[in-house]
Amino acid sequence: MPVPTFEDIMLPMLTLCGDGNEHALSELRGRLEDRFGLTPEERNCKLRSGASRFGNRVRWAGVYLRKAGVLESTGRGSVRITSRGLALLGERPARIDSKLLRRYREFVEFKRPSRGQLSMQESNSQTDEIPETPEEILETASRELRRSLAVELLDRVKTSSPRFFEQLTIDLLLAMGYGGSRDDASQLVGRAGDGGIDGVIKQDRLGLDVVYVQAKRWDGTVSSPVVRQFAGSLDGVRARKGIMITTSQFSREATEYAERIDKRIILIDGQRLAELMIDYGIGVYTAATYTVKRIDQDYFDAEE
Repeated sequence: MPVPTFEDIMLPMLTLCGDGNEHALSELRGRLEDRFGLTPEERNCKLRSGASRFGNRVRWAGVYLRKAGVLESTGRGSVRITSRGLALLGERPARIDSKLLRRYREFVEFKRPSRGQLSMQESNSQTDEIPETPEEILETASRELRRSLAVELLDRVKTSSPRFFEQLTIDLLLAMGYGGSRDDASQLVGRAGDGGIDGVIKQDRLGLDVVYVQAKRWDGTVSSPVVRQFAGSLDGVRARKGIMITTSQFSREATEYAERIDKRIILIDGQRLAELMIDYGIGVYTAATYTVKRIDQDYFDAEE
């Protein structure tokens, strides 16, 4: 039989998690291979990147189910069914796919196209032309892969230890070009300060200027009083610059407050944190590179 699609995998995966226990994705993959009766060749089928084709599809099924809120990440590549997932299983669906998952607001937000994608789709809907060229398909797929990676990355960060999150913050700021070494930073960030300042990091390699940092995994939305308290803490150390990092999100009032005060406070929410980690290579690696080549017209124009 052909290797099942990631949508074919969704219902069996959720069913295996229906016992309410925590399951490692690696364990689920093995059990799903058995359930689908895959041959050794199908189990060992590889993508161009060298990754398992079936394992890749199991991972994508997990991403979609977590984004729909029917599974939740419990850390270190493990998942557990939610009350929403149990309710869905109780409906005894014949199949779980993207169309069914669109009943959940979180999944719709996850799948919502960017403004550029939306404009292209609207334009295509008014013509009889083929919706996307091969290069556009690659770009769309690249955006989808990046969005999926950001979801997985944030899930892992949220379930990491406070000390690991602290070190992740150091690594990200250094990768973004802030001065000092990893050892210098580790002596500063994470050292409890007064009034909500977790530490400082050099803005330049000579340490001529510093930025005060607060990095915490807040539960729920970070409100404006929290940002206001951090701003007040900067007054206590005669500082003008600060960075607040959270795995959740900031309220609109908090964002507006940070924008209108005379201090320079940068707010980094969970989504932006994941995007920055991808951009600066923190906690990720390049699995495969695809090169698009075109005709070198200059080469042929040189023909005599």
